[in-house]
Amino acid sequence: MTATPPPSVRSYHVNSGDGIDGLTLRTHEPRTPGVGEVAVAVRAVSLSFRDLLVLRGQYVLPVKPDVIPVSDGAGQVVAVGPGVQRVRPGDRVTATLFPQWQDGPLESSYLPQLGGSLDGMLTEIAVLPEQALVPVPEHLSYTEAATLPCAAVTAWNALTGDSPGIQPGHTVLTTGSGGVSLFVVQLAKLLGARVIATTGQAEKEQRLRDLGADEVVNYRSVPDWHAAVRDSTGGRGVDRVVDTAGTLEQSLKSLALNGHVAFVGSLSGDWPPLDPRLLFGVAATVRALAVGSHAQFTRLNEIISAHQLRPVTDRVFRFEEAGAAFRHYESASPFGKVIIEIP
Repeated sequence: MTATPPPSVRSYHVNSGDGIDGLTLRTHEPRTPGVGEVAVAVRAVSLSFRDLLVLRGQYVLPVKPDVIPVSDGAGQVVAVGPGVQRVRPGDRVTATLFPQWQDGPLESSYLPQLGGSLDGMLTEIAVLPEQALVPVPEHLSYTEAATLPCAAVTAWNALTGDSPGIQPGHTVLTTGSGGVSLFVVQLAKLLGARVIATTGQAEKEQRLRDLGADEVVNYRSVPDWHAAVRDSTGGRGVDRVVDTAGTLEQSLKSLALNGHVAFVGSLSGDWPPLDPRLLFGVAATVRALAVGSHAQFTRLNEIISAHQLRPVTDRVFRFEEAGAAFRHYESASPFGKVIIEIP
């Protein structure tokens, strides 16, 4: 089934390494979806740190030349190609960052990713593989749903992607107040955990508490924040750290015996040396994350729907303001996701 395609489509393009100034808005003919493909009218996208790395030329996976950037978006199906069975025109959908990764461990054949080696979502019409699509929870707007594919799925994987995952009564520490960390606070509370968050900005402390954090430690006023974290647990340490900032040494020092670090990455790009004795001292497990699978995204949406969870958004920009949106995300230290709406 197909709908009449628009006569033209606008898309942003960039070469990795050209930075925000390299974003170019172009008009072109729409592409008809092929076998197993779906055309989605994108209504909103959200920015992640990964997207900045693509623009800076620092992303760890391949990026194709002249890519349409941004992995996270939500919209409405407008046309389907031959053989498509999961969706139909009119459905509200978002998409997994790794379209081929349906379930189980990450494999090399699953590495093609939206906004990197595949064209992404910063476009009026995205043509996507059917298997990438995930229904939008009914209570969420397109703006809210666009926040989920990278940050929320990563947070869910960090909390539940190992066995047995977070259990009621566990204590979870999340570092910083970026998009992944905010979802960690919300989701860990739903799983019955006690949550400790760190931030470097005093004005964010109460906002983290309002979101559900039981304790907040300011790492600027308390440089040895791992000691404060241990004190807040009676010296035992936390069961799990979701490390989004690359502070692996202090994360390990915060752990209880047999604790787990879900390692998301480094905001600074620095990778300081690590003393292996820190690992042995608490018999730690450190797991590096790569967002998550379609199955994990589907389970996450079930939890979001059951609890009517709403993502935290910071500011919404117009499609024509994509460069300004990236600059705001890069420099303003937003609390919540930065959104670009597409009419």
